[in-house]
Amino acid sequence: MERYRLLIACPDASGIIGAVASHIGAIGGNILEADQHPDPDERAFYMRIEFDPHDPHKLHDPNQVLGDEWNRIADRYQMTWRLESGAERRRVAILVSKDTHCLADLLWRWSIKELDADIPLVVSNHEAGRSIAESFGVRFEHVPIGNDKAAQERAVMDLLERERIDLVVLARYMRVLSPAFVGAYTDRIINIHHSFLPAFAGATPYRQAFDRGVKLIGATSHYVTEDLDEGPIIAQDTAHVTHRDTVDDLIRKGRDLERVVLARAVRLHLEDKILRAGAKTVVFD
Repeated sequence: MERYRLLIACPDASGIIGAVASHIGAIGGNILEADQHPDPDERAFYMRIEFDPHDPHKLHDPNQVLGDEWNRIADRYQMTWRLESGAERRRVAILVSKDTHCLADLLWRWSIKELDADIPLVVSNHEAGRSIAESFGVRFEHVPIGNDKAAQERAVMDLLERERIDLVVLARYMRVLSPAFVGAYTDRIINIHHSFLPAFAGATPYRQAFDRGVKLIGATSHYVTEDLDEGPIIAQDTAHVTHRDTVDDLIRKGRDLERVVLARAVRLHLEDKILRAGAKTVVFD
């Protein structure tokens, strides 16, 4: 049975849940999952509902699923909303540089159907990931930087456009994207940063953490914005370290975190469980 995912953000008010649930029932929908989050500080309300239609032929076209009455409800509560079909698989491209542990992990999870998506393309500014991508039957494109960084980025964007990519995953792709690139995929570029942001931003977080003698290291997955390493955070995790650990130990432990945290963020996005809330996210997991 085809499922639909309705995501809503609006000012907090009484009656929202009842109005939404009643309308889905009125159009023949059967609610399978429902979650909501009122934010008293921002006086905002966030909601995710997953439902299936009793009559799949009647509700086959996502553009016609909710009907005209829904627009009146949405206007009444000043909703920003979107409806996604669970039957439509997103097309995902993975960008990677020399470190390939996140690439290998994502492709393995995809191969065992843990990630409900199509992955037609891996792009890299190095050759390191070719054998991994091709072992999973995924096209690998080497696009070196050269002397013209703008031309290299345009070539990457052309590849993404030709493959009709819905989501770009930066699996340790160690390049700063231009505003034009970020703007073309707003809220559709997920990065993994090898620190517990906002601590130790930048290129050498494990060395920074070692120099500060921290007892925890972390990894952070976030949406990419024009502000480097400051995009809305989706998922994080930490691991204990001690004074006996070297920088190489921190890097080794950090790689395990990076794999898990990035995969979690990608899965949440593919399942439409993330709502932007200004500089933050609401994650229904």
